[in-house]
Amino acid sequence: MDAVTATTQMTATEFLARPEEPNCRRCQLIDGELVMHEPTRMHNGSQGCVYWALTEWARAAAGRGWVGLPLDVRLDERNVYGPDVVWYRDGRAPRREDPAPYPVPDLAVEVRSPSTWRLDIGVKKATYERHGVAELWLVDTSADVVLVFRRSLIEGGSAPAVAQFDVSLEIGPDEKLTSPLLPGFELSVAEIFEL
Repeated sequence: MDAVTATTQMTATEFLARPEEPNCRRCQLIDGELVMHEPTRMHNGSQGCVYWALTEWARAAAGRGWVGLPLDVRLDERNVYGPDVVWYRDGRAPRREDPAPYPVPDLAVEVRSPSTWRLDIGVKKATYERHGVAELWLVDTSADVVLVFRRSLIEGGSAPAVAQFDVSLEIGPDEKLTSPLLPGFELSVAEIFEL
């Protein structure tokens, strides 16, 4: 299914106050416009693979933060995204009782949907960068690669040392996905695209 974009501009406050729509499982506010889409089987498989790999890593030792599936993340008054996978470093995860919207994650993962890829690689990437996401993974299910955008970290720490993404990588199917944010984490990129 292609993405459907509403032509009326909407604010984040209006987006978050709208009633639940049973036929609108995947809605985001992107640059003031309501965007709805339904993920494909490939999208769901790739999303699940990344989620489970991160979850296994996080649960293997204390202090490795929290991994989640799409949450309403308010970046500003024109943008409320639902990243396919989120990771918050230890001490930054929303608590059980915290209402939506949730804070910007340390790692956001977006899996390619044919109808929304132009937004992921364009306006969403720029907005994530502007609002402090430390690392962004764009999982390209058409090219079987993961595009990684990250900020260099302060030496020996987990806090970004720079204000913008200063590292960009294209990780292919013969390589492993790793991150300085996630010591000891690795995932074979080929696994992400196996169905």
